[in-house]
Amino acid sequence: MAQQGIQLDREKLSCSICLDLLKDPVTIPCGHSYCMSCINDCWDEERHKETHSCPQCRQTFTQRLVLGKNTMLAELVEELRKEEPQAASPDPPDAGPEDVACDFCCGKKLKAIKTCLACMASFCDQHLQPHFTVAVLKKHKLVEATFKLQENICSRHDEVMKIYCRTDQQNICYLCSMDDHRGHDTVSAAAERAERQTELGLSRQKIQQRVQDRERDIKLLQQRVEAFNLSADEAVRDSEESLTQLIRLIEKTRSEVTQQIRAQQKSQVSEATELKEKLQQEISDLRWRDTELEKLSHSEDHLHFLNNYNNYPSLSRLSPSEDCPSIHVCPLSSFKAMTAAVSEVKDKLQAALREDWLKISSAVTEVEVLPSPAEPTTRAQFLRYSRQITLDPNTAFRHLLLTDGDRKVMLMKQKQVYADHPDRFVYWGQVLSKEGLSGRCYWEVKCSGCILIAVAYKDISRTGTGNECGFGYNNKSWSVSCDSRESGYIFRHDNTVTAISGPQSSIIGVYLDHEAGTLSYYRVSDTMTLLHRVQTRFTQPLYPGLWPQTYPSSAEFIKLK
Repeated sequence: MAQQGIQLDREKLSCSICLDLLKDPVTIPCGHSYCMSCINDCWDEERHKETHSCPQCRQTFTQRLVLGKNTMLAELVEELRKEEPQAASPDPPDAGPEDVACDFCCGKKLKAIKTCLACMASFCDQHLQPHFTVAVLKKHKLVEATFKLQENICSRHDEVMKIYCRTDQQNICYLCSMDDHRGHDTVSAAAERAERQTELGLSRQKIQQRVQDRERDIKLLQQRVEAFNLSADEAVRDSEESLTQLIRLIEKTRSEVTQQIRAQQKSQVSEATELKEKLQQEISDLRWRDTELEKLSHSEDHLHFLNNYNNYPSLSRLSPSEDCPSIHVCPLSSFKAMTAAVSEVKDKLQAALREDWLKISSAVTEVEVLPSPAEPTTRAQFLRYSRQITLDPNTAFRHLLLTDGDRKVMLMKQKQVYADHPDRFVYWGQVLSKEGLSGRCYWEVKCSGCILIAVAYKDISRTGTGNECGFGYNNKSWSVSCDSRESGYIFRHDNTVTAISGPQSSIIGVYLDHEAGTLSYYRVSDTMTLLHRVQTRFTQPLYPGLWPQTYPSSAEFIKLK
């Protein structure tokens, strides 16, 4: 009990500024006591003010007081020092360059341990105590000490931003909701956080499922490679045994067969190894994204969460799964066909050997680890890869009107009301989609008037007046022009024009195989008629785009089932 009494006395005889036992204690008129040096340092910082105040109760004084040492307190402190020489608590840590400093400390600043989102201030352990004892302060939201408080303040109205505008996708204060954002779809930041938290959870589930799928694919791929290597080794042995029997007459043939088998084996195993590395990289990327999303999901600050969620949408928006060739472990019969061909040749004369060489060669080249996927031929097959495309208002030229859930665009004479945005096309009448596409994708566009249907990289220029911005006029975009008043179509890439003959169609289908580097345009009717196909190498995700070129042309991404 004696030890507990000493502890209580120490707390009462400690300075609330330095949190240590009083040194040269002084008492100010409000009744609070401080070290003489601590209170003088605190008031020195307020010398530019007309009044001075108590750091604890904030009572103000019209003039700076002349302080005298409180001898009774000094004697009590000295007695306490003698009674507990070993019990002195370590000095609380000062705030370093990388630490958040307490906003209420006068003189030296202590390290803050919590930030209050209601007070918009950070507190050390001593100054935080009222938040645990005062009823009205107990309701305040405390988070880990942070430097990012200014992000929560509206730069225009200097108010805390506690509202989220879904229309403009940004945090706002209550004054913003009555001015620039009047009539917009607004909710509380907490409500938006709760909804986005649910979306984040779903994104993590998809990522984790994708990781499991890719790990399974790697296992199957490894089994396939092992089976392929075994089959190739067996084919080499059998072929060498058969061809060796022909002695010198077929020595050259045996060497060529071996070389061809090994070349095909190396090519296919290399392709499989490359795919394996790609799948492993995708797993690594997905795990990284999962970790980042987990960190974000644990953030206690709603506004910090929303700022980071909007600034990094690519963390939670999972791109569509890219189709991989089917990977199965099964015996390979193609090398056996080659071996049979070699055995047949063995029994023939030199002339027959030369005559049947093509049969041996073709049997080797047919062997593959991963079969190349064929492009669909019917609309039903294309629809397996259908994607729902929506247009991004932040990219739309100001004379373009977006309707039907941002799936339809129409060229208008009047300017539309759009907020300034760095992604907007300033001089070219174009708009890009929100979705970046990779893998195998299919979508359809319904056209009226003169429409240019395009795909482009996201980093295509937006503000220039030259070819660097126009769909098809640079090496970052591909386009097909459809005009109901004309016959035929025009394909353009890097400002190179290719004329395409054929009757006009109001519906154009676009098929993308990003991995294979294939982009195909089709005229959609009872049958799928290929208009033009591009074979290249895509280095970035592609964004579908539309460009109505005459008034009142319009185009719409059809909602495919």
